[in-house]
Amino acid sequence: MATAAGHAKRAKPLDADVFERVLAIAAIILLAFVFAALARGFAYWDRIPATVWGHLATIIVALALTPVMLLRKRGDWLHRRLGTIWVIAMIATALDSLLVRNANHGAFSIIHLLSLWVLVQVPIIWWSARHHNVRQHRRSVRGMVTGALLIAGFFTFPFNRMLGQFLFG
Repeated sequence: MATAAGHAKRAKPLDADVFERVLAIAAIILLAFVFAALARGFAYWDRIPATVWGHLATIIVALALTPVMLLRKRGDWLHRRLGTIWVIAMIATALDSLLVRNANHGAFSIIHLLSLWVLVQVPIIWWSARHHNVRQHRRSVRGMVTGALLIAGFFTFPFNRMLGQFLFG
């Protein structure tokens, strides 16, 4: 539908629903746990491999941007710019994780399948946004945040893993 000025009328950006608010809060909580674990593990920072630091840095960027992206206005230039940074951070995190194999004696583990899934799914998230497929974009982002950020993030704390040892050890 065109307006009198001849410009196409845009649909209102989707507001965050309850599920997205919960995801945003969970991302903030997980980010706080990561920072708390890193602060408590300060004495061991010199023993953390560079690949793990890279992985942590990119995931912190993605985690920090997640609530911003889920809660603020959507579809404007800032959402697109921050979304591009989020996409780059997620891809870098997945690529980094393929180099992080010290917990499994240098071998790949089942968690690396998640990295491959991210490398496939994140470009689809970007593509669906660029092509204004709001329904697919929203559904894919929710799945990525739930699975690759929050569930995978939760599993960085138990099972004698580094952040868990820092936080609870």
